[in-house]
Amino acid sequence: MAMIELGFGRQNFHPLKRKSSLLLKLIAVVFAVLLFCEFLIYYLAIFQCNWPEVKTTASDGEQTTREPVLKAMFLADTHLLGEFLGHWLDKLRREWQMERAFQTALWLLQPEVVFILGDIFDEGKWSTPEAWADDVERFQKMFRHPSHVQLKVVAGNHDIGFHYEMNTYKVERFEKVFSSERLFSWKGINFVMVNSVALNGDGCGICSETEAELIEVSHRLNCSREGSITPTDYTLSKCYLPREDVVLIIYCGVVGFLVVLTLTHFGLLASPFLSGLNLLGKRKTR
Repeated sequence: MAMIELGFGRQNFHPLKRKSSLLLKLIAVVFAVLLFCEFLIYYLAIFQCNWPEVKTTASDGEQTTREPVLKAMFLADTHLLGEFLGHWLDKLRREWQMERAFQTALWLLQPEVVFILGDIFDEGKWSTPEAWADDVERFQKMFRHPSHVQLKVVAGNHDIGFHYEMNTYKVERFEKVFSSERLFSWKGINFVMVNSVALNGDGCGICSETEAELIEVSHRLNCSREGSITPTDYTLSKCYLPREDVVLIIYCGVVGFLVVLTLTHFGLLASPFLSGLNLLGKRKTR
């Protein structure tokens, strides 16, 4: 009786071992694909980006001086979804992609300053104070950066509304978070932060204030032409991120592979490898 029970246990052990082996294979494949598509692919894509070369010497009469090079990265139209538009899954996916792309670029390229050229949020022009606070918190998490890296943000129409939708409350709310700095200088290079939405006139009061600020900034730039060294050249390079269709193709291909692997494991589908070996063996015996 004891021998019968032992033999029965051994018979059940092999199917259980096969199922465990299949489960481990499936977990390993899924983990590897997620690691590649959600982490490593960003390093693979951004690793191909390089800072363009720029002339770093300037002649000033009899003396030649070496000009400093500023590494600046420009982004635009991040459009973080708010509480009204967009599905939660779409929001989660977009923000994960932007966060991984930005953090990977910071680590690999190490820019000194990052400019985001408007439309940071998608619903800033009509968001409630509570929704605005939530959007800002998510933005600060996604675009976190070391203290030695400057992050400069310009308002867009989706952040404060078009010129006919703008008001002092929206502008001040934006500037409270992202600073109201109009003139930014680094390594002898002057940057003017312009709210282009306010330039679409129609005689609005805010537009007149913007024009007055531009005149003031122009005076400051004119006065600073001689106390600073202005670089004489610049170069641009476009950096591409991973393509979404490539990621989807990889996921679809892996799903198909897992289905074939599972069916083959349970004998519901002949193994392509074994079928090839059998076909090869039949040809050799002829």
